[in-house]
Amino acid sequence: MTSFWLATRPIDATGTPLSAGESADVVVVGAGLTGVVTAALLARSGRRVALLEARGVGAVATGNTTAKASLLQGALFSGIRRRHSAEVLRAYADANRAGQDWLAGFLATHGVPYQRRTAWTYATDRDGIGRLEGERAAAVEAGLPVVRDDATGLPFPVAGAIRLDDQLQFHPTMALDALLAEFTSCGGVLHLGCRLRRLRVGARVALHTSGGDLMADQVVLATGTPVADRGGHFAVLEPQRSYALAAEVPGELPQGMYLSIDQPTRSLRTTPAVTGDGDVLLVGGNGHVVGRAADTRHRVDDLDDWTRRWFPGAEVTHRWSAQDYAPAAGLPLVGGLPWTHGRVFVATGYHKWGMTNAVAAGLRLLAQLDGGSHPGWASVLGSATDVTGWPTAARLTGGVGIEAVRGWFGGEVRSVADPPAEGQGVVGRRGLRPVAVSTVEGRTCAVSAVCTHLGGVVTWNEAERSWDCPLHGSRFTADGRVLEGPATTDLPGVERG
Repeated sequence: MTSFWLATRPIDATGTPLSAGESADVVVVGAGLTGVVTAALLARSGRRVALLEARGVGAVATGNTTAKASLLQGALFSGIRRRHSAEVLRAYADANRAGQDWLAGFLATHGVPYQRRTAWTYATDRDGIGRLEGERAAAVEAGLPVVRDDATGLPFPVAGAIRLDDQLQFHPTMALDALLAEFTSCGGVLHLGCRLRRLRVGARVALHTSGGDLMADQVVLATGTPVADRGGHFAVLEPQRSYALAAEVPGELPQGMYLSIDQPTRSLRTTPAVTGDGDVLLVGGNGHVVGRAADTRHRVDDLDDWTRRWFPGAEVTHRWSAQDYAPAAGLPLVGGLPWTHGRVFVATGYHKWGMTNAVAAGLRLLAQLDGGSHPGWASVLGSATDVTGWPTAARLTGGVGIEAVRGWFGGEVRSVADPPAEGQGVVGRRGLRPVAVSTVEGRTCAVSAVCTHLGGVVTWNEAERSWDCPLHGSRFTADGRVLEGPATTDLPGVERG
């Protein structure tokens, strides 16, 4: 499955191979929006910056987002307010506003198209009205002019809605292309096909990658979830996968950016057609914890059916999925990695609102690495603590424990002697070891079913034809190559026998 963004505007970036003995002031790992913004800001400041990407620029979250740079974020503000003070709530809003403003200014300056739209959060039944009112009150307390307005213009019944005007939407790979050009024009160097395997912190940081080794004074891990475990981020992040489609629809389309507050989640927006006139409809939803859904293909089909029901004549052109991380404390995790002496920094936990939070993280990291003055919102967020997040972290850990036991002792007991049907994958056992066998495009592969991060037993994602770990969200291709998550090494192949 390929996203509308990556299909209509692929990023034709050319990286340079790592050279022997290469060194940089800062190495940024991960070329999504967080990584490219951070790298561009640091290169602008005169630093020697190297940007490492294991796959392609924007290949993970940014190229598969719905690209809503909105300050109205579903039910997120009320969730933050339940856990944190009003000061922290306002700081979160200010951070997102700073990210949105910087991004809008950059896009305008560099001629990248974007649109201003009204953002809506809506409920489809009466049970969601109370949550809408709670979100509106929290958003107003945060300083946002959110109002109740049920006239959404949507073609299906809506019990109530709140809105925030003048929000931002854009084509994310067009934006990444411009940011990457800014980065390289400031002397930055891009290295593609370099997956970070491990790092060692001493007087400097030694990075060992699949493309070679290099040294840096400081490192930023902008990899969705940090690939260095010393901060324990994997234990306080819930990896979530959701699905999306693009469709051509006859007639007029509602022109807002919409998100349901109830389940199943529905996210809608339009985007200008890249070729021809009119708009394309984008629909997202049906999310789940990574590796813990057996019906991923059905979730994609359900989005198709729902779209055709409410938008007659819709012709689906693209289908895809994306991965995000929900933090136990409700706030993005941005700052220094413990026990690295101020040399390694991370940014993660955007809870599906990465378009504003990624840029805010880049601005915050620039201040931290340069040792300059921090914006007021950054200082507040940096000192925020959350004891109410402990139950959530305990729930996440408990869920991981259950999945670990289920995978090793209650997993599938199937024969792996016969090849699975096309597009299918099964986990069986060979002796005491779980084995994952799949058939994709006529090729049958057998790999270890044990995730190389912390030993979870992977499950088959039929929609993406990937092996997904239900513990911390690492994902692998059918033949075992790492796609994303905290894992840094591939699943080893085994004899099918």
